Amino acid sequence: MSDLQTIKAQIFSAITELLSDKSTPITDETALIGDGSVLDSMKLVELCLALEDLSGDLGFAFDWTSEATMSRSRSMFRNAGALVAEFIRQKEAV
Repeated sequence: MSDLQTIKAQIFSAITELLSDKSTPITDETALIGDGSVLDSMKLVELCLALEDLSGDLGFAFDWTSEATMSRSRSMFRNAGALVAEFIRQKEAV
């Protein structure tokens, strides 16, 4: 498994850990905010904290605060795939 695939698996696992129904499949299209979201606002904050910990383990600081963070159309949290892409983008920018 490549580093990028490992990171994706870790992020998907972090999302799954926050779900009450752990059998819910997480895909790139899984909504994290807005209609049909698998996470409520408190669980989203917990996910952000988990990603901060993961990024620290990987040697960078994940910045989940931005003007577009909670925008349904532009947010890195609009779905799991967008979150993985942004996390990897930030990691590679270091």
